[in-house]
Amino acid sequence: MSLLIKYVTRYPVGIIVFAQLMGGSIWFSTNGVADQLLVAWSLSTSELGYLTSAVQLGFIIGTFVFALSGLSDRYKASQIFFISCLVGAAANASLPYFSHSIESALVFRFLTGIALAGIYPLGMKLIISWAPNKAGFTLGWLVGMLTLGTALPHLLRSVGADYSWQTIIVLSSLLAVVAGIIIYLLGDGPHLSNNAKLDKNAARKAFKIPAFRAAAFGYFGHMWELYAFWTITPLLVMRILENFTEWSSSTYVAALSFVIIGSGFIGCTVGGYLSHKWGSKTIATIALASSGLICLFYPLVQSLPPLLLLFLLIVWGITVVADSPQFSAMSAKACPKNIVGSALSIQNGIGFLITIISISLVTSFYENICVFVTWILLPGPILGLFFLHRKNAITIGTRLAATRSQEITGT
Repeated sequence: MSLLIKYVTRYPVGIIVFAQLMGGSIWFSTNGVADQLLVAWSLSTSELGYLTSAVQLGFIIGTFVFALSGLSDRYKASQIFFISCLVGAAANASLPYFSHSIESALVFRFLTGIALAGIYPLGMKLIISWAPNKAGFTLGWLVGMLTLGTALPHLLRSVGADYSWQTIIVLSSLLAVVAGIIIYLLGDGPHLSNNAKLDKNAARKAFKIPAFRAAAFGYFGHMWELYAFWTITPLLVMRILENFTEWSSSTYVAALSFVIIGSGFIGCTVGGYLSHKWGSKTIATIALASSGLICLFYPLVQSLPPLLLLFLLIVWGITVVADSPQFSAMSAKACPKNIVGSALSIQNGIGFLITIISISLVTSFYENICVFVTWILLPGPILGLFFLHRKNAITIGTRLAATRSQEITGT
């Protein structure tokens, strides 16, 4: 056991991002088997959206509890991550065994979302605790792995086409358990300390910092687009393939959905690398502008050949999430070290609250306006760019935050 712990702690950042990949697999586990659930439970497209929204709602409540109570900064992130993985795996695995309708499924998806609140934001805090000076780069890998984790159920579905949806769900739960064990063995890094007592005002303190506000509101615009796009990706793929009988099976839809969503890994990691040269703000701006343009033009280019449409969706998949780690990096840098966990949790909580609205809108309107639902996503990138560049708040606020941090820490 000691040899295993020694090996795990040798590559902490790699271990954390790998655990994020496996822990994040329970997030969109039902979307990976959407075609089977639509038949098994006689669901409509909007009801499928409810399953995703239930996860988001649970995640939101969980992050609010962590942020507003100060728990994210009071206890070790590795311990919270471990417990959350076990709880999330249990809730996710309960779906095929104890749920036989949309009503009971919503309960288990809600509980899964609560558990994810201890996986995603706390994973970001773990990264910063091990490598605080490379936040843009390391968070790029972390969010990239979360993106692959989100896409993973689609891959499991495509390679295990003959597997039941119940098997796919259980497999994703097992991955989450492994993730929790790995992080428990790793522990927290040396660069962030836990508060001696709960600070229930940590989230409020964060929003008083101009740089944090600018990054957070830019992130909120980004979130309006991101998860709604991921939710309708299989529907957009099905529409492209509907005229090609040999390619329209659920196996190909799942495989292509994995490629499109999973391509966000490229955007996150490449963007993280380039952030060292160009800065997080520049990378976030390029990503937001690029995905916004695709939002605008995608419904207008449906006459393009199917391969070009699929390529456009892949480019969208790359750009739609590339800005996410950069917003988190800017937010973390803007805050004093002793409130980073709470700040990231509240930012995530509000961001995911926004996703419930956009997911509900696109899944409700898709059957009526089809690909034109992408225009519903367009306000996200537009508002995100507006807040990100409003009065150069990040540049000015970062200097103020550095001064405040020095005052608080006495350095």
